[in-house]
Amino acid sequence: MALLFCLVLTNGLTAQVTEVALWEGKIPNAISNSKYTEIQTIKDFVLVKVSQVVKPTLTIFKPKSPNGTAVIICPGGGYAHLSIDKEGYKVAEWLNTLSITAIVLKYRLPSDAIMKDKTIGPLQDAQEAMRYARRHAKELNIQEDKIGILGFSAGGHLASTLATHYKDMVYNITDSVSAKPDFSILIYPVISMEEGITHQGSRNNLLGCSPSIDTVEYFSNEKNTDTSTPITFIVHATDDKAVPVENSVNYYRKLKANHVSVELHLYEKGGHGFGLGKIATSLFWTKQCEIWLQANNFKE
Repeated sequence: MALLFCLVLTNGLTAQVTEVALWEGKIPNAISNSKYTEIQTIKDFVLVKVSQVVKPTLTIFKPKSPNGTAVIICPGGGYAHLSIDKEGYKVAEWLNTLSITAIVLKYRLPSDAIMKDKTIGPLQDAQEAMRYARRHAKELNIQEDKIGILGFSAGGHLASTLATHYKDMVYNITDSVSAKPDFSILIYPVISMEEGITHQGSRNNLLGCSPSIDTVEYFSNEKNTDTSTPITFIVHATDDKAVPVENSVNYYRKLKANHVSVELHLYEKGGHGFGLGKIATSLFWTKQCEIWLQANNFKE
C-alpha cells in the first residue's frame, strides 16, 4: 500500500508525496537473502543516505499545479549508497517549484548477495521506473512524451545507461511501454567505465574488479550513443577530483557527433557532489537547467 504524507517545501508550498513499490510481485534478477537488509542513515531527523536497497521504491512528489512534465531522479553514491536527500528529495522539491512532477528512484545497488547479475540490477530498476511513469501518466497528471531522467554522479551513470540502453531486454515485460527517456539531465555524471576516466569505486561496485572488455564497452555510455539518444543537459566542474570532467566532455562530443541536441555547462569551481549548487560557479546550474527545460517545452 502506498504511503501518503505531506511535505512542506522550502519555499512554503505544499506538495503531495507518495511512496510506492517499484515492482509488483517478484523482483527480476533477485536472490532472496534474509541477512541483507536496507541500511538508513538519519541525521537531525532527516533520511540522508540509504544503502543495501532490497526493495526499490518510487517517491512521487506532485506539485500544486503540474505542467505535465515529470523527471525521474537517480541519486548518486558510487553504486555503494544513495545520497537520497541531497541528490533526491531536495532536487524533487526544486523541480516542484517549476511545476514539474518529480519521482525519486530508490534503486537497488549492485550486489552479488541479492542479484544473479549485479551489473544489470540498477538498469532494470531504471527501465521499470520509466515504464511505471508512462503506465500511470493519467493518474500522475503527466504527459507520456514529457518524462525525463536526472542523475547525479553514479546516478548519472545510471541515467545515461537508461538513455543509451533503454531498448535492451534486461527483464521480461508484458506490455509495449517504452523505457526511453524523453530527455536526460546529467550532473557531474560518471559516464565511462574505462580506466583513467571512470570513477573507480563506481566501476568496481557495478562491474567487479576484473570486468571483460565487452562489459566495460557496454557500460561506457559514451560509446553507445546514436541518433536516437535523448536530448541532454550536462553539468560538471572542472576541478572535480572524484569524477573527471572528461566523462561529460566525451559524452557531449559523442552526442554532438550523432546530431543529438545537447547543452554542456562546465564550471571552474564546484568540486564533486555539489548537489543543487555551492557558493561558487556551480551555484547557477539550476537556473540554467530551468532555462533549458523551458526552451525544450518541458516547462511553461
